[in-house]
Amino acid sequence: MSFYSYKNGNPGSCPGVIAGDALGGLSEKVCIQVKRVYDSCLSQDPLKNQEVEFSQFAAVPKTTCTTTGSCIAVDDGTTSNQPVAPIVFESCRSSTTQSEITSLTVERLCDRPCFARVRATIDVPIDILFSDAKCNEFIGRAVVTVHKDVLLSIPDESIVPYSIESMGSAICVSGSYIGNNKFKMTVCVTVVLKVLAEVEILVPSYGFCSIPPCEEFAENVCDEFFSLPLFPPASLCGEGCVSVASTATTAKPANTRPAYSACGCAK
Repeated sequence: MSFYSYKNGNPGSCPGVIAGDALGGLSEKVCIQVKRVYDSCLSQDPLKNQEVEFSQFAAVPKTTCTTTGSCIAVDDGTTSNQPVAPIVFESCRSSTTQSEITSLTVERLCDRPCFARVRATIDVPIDILFSDAKCNEFIGRAVVTVHKDVLLSIPDESIVPYSIESMGSAICVSGSYIGNNKFKMTVCVTVVLKVLAEVEILVPSYGFCSIPPCEEFAENVCDEFFSLPLFPPASLCGEGCVSVASTATTAKPANTRPAYSACGCAK
């Protein structure tokens, strides 16, 4: 089962929110090897009328659903390996968050110690979905290129070198085909630049994770129902509840009816 399954009978040894004393249960100090983030920055840019060329594409197989609920690919004789004009843009988005950095330069600043001017060209891979005159859909692979010129905190020289890495994500707002495997699109691009180094860090530990056994998937409609409490739990109203009795404009005889709040909690 999952760490977070209601069937897990040992929630205390699972990752999650700490209840009570955060120091309780710490049993050792562990040396772990991780990538430490020394600095990072995020930029979001709307790129208008961006010309993007796809280098390769593939037809999207048509599918149909069976009586068992599964989907299978079908060939109705209209699918082609080559799109037939006119080509219509449908959508695009990132195929992965891993982006490629090229033309990277790092210039340390004399007037700002520990800082450097970082310039780079970042290619964010995207998948472009488009259709042809026969309503066949295709996916083309392309990249959106952005140029960055930013300030980042750079660690001092050491035996283990630091590195500059990026994470990118993009989604298209609109687009049109302009020919020669090119689209003109408006793209929203998010880029995160990070200064990283492979380090060994000493951290407090609660010990090893207790891995629960896998819970096999089963369409048992009663499981969720049986997991509910037998009686409805009492809910606490927030501070926004207003006592109806306190807002009454006319006087009521005393002790004839208890005051109640608009959200149902007795006062």
